[in-house]
Amino acid sequence: MFYGGCDVGSRTAKAVIINEDKIASSALLDTGSSPEVVAGNVMDTALSESGICMEDLSRIVGTGYGRRRIPFAHAMESEISCHGLAAWWSNPSARAVIDIGGQDAKAIRLSPDGGVIRYMYNDKCASGTGRFLEIMAEALGLPLSALEETGDKAVKRCVLSSQCVIFAETEVISLLNAGRSIPDVVAGLHFALAGRVAALARGIGVEAPVVMTGGVAKNKGVFKALSETLGLELVSMSGVDPQLAGALGAALKAREYANRC
Repeated sequence: MFYGGCDVGSRTAKAVIINEDKIASSALLDTGSSPEVVAGNVMDTALSESGICMEDLSRIVGTGYGRRRIPFAHAMESEISCHGLAAWWSNPSARAVIDIGGQDAKAIRLSPDGGVIRYMYNDKCASGTGRFLEIMAEALGLPLSALEETGDKAVKRCVLSSQCVIFAETEVISLLNAGRSIPDVVAGLHFALAGRVAALARGIGVEAPVVMTGGVAKNKGVFKALSETLGLELVSMSGVDPQLAGALGAALKAREYANRC
């Protein structure tokens, strides 16, 4: 039996197909302007990779900002529950999840069986999201993928005080004009982002171990900064791309639904 999860987010669309005990395939595409089209394309890509067709999926669950526009989903689930379930599935000892996506950030407390106890999220300000890093990378003339390696070269990281993305961009330019190195500035950006997300996590009283999900989890500079800022152990998803967490959680929900019938 196969089950599908589709996560249409603000920046990317993801699909994961699972069977009874493991991930069979996955896919990731830029969201673009049509959630319906990209949902179909990303699911078709995952289906092709696993060598099955849509009719072979017992259940499909949709999640993400665009979940209501996934025409083939049998049910919808919140991103909160999907990220929580995926984190717990990959790391059963997890007691919290921090998800940093392209346009929002979430902190989630988990019960021992992976249920959501409490959560907080920020979708109003870009300063605690992946978009913050995108804007700052553009200001520095760096590709987004280069931030982690650049920050690793810092000698004395900068401290950024601005809470607003626009003001932070101005502050970055001022620091460079004052002679600070790009690596020192990038390291400061990682800690600035970590500080904003840590405030969410503290607001719900997260406890270790904390699993980090979302595309920003791939940036080890942010990962380390967040662990240091919180003073807690952060762990990566075991054997899973953290950017696929929402889609994986949706697929796990699909399996739950199918097994109830």
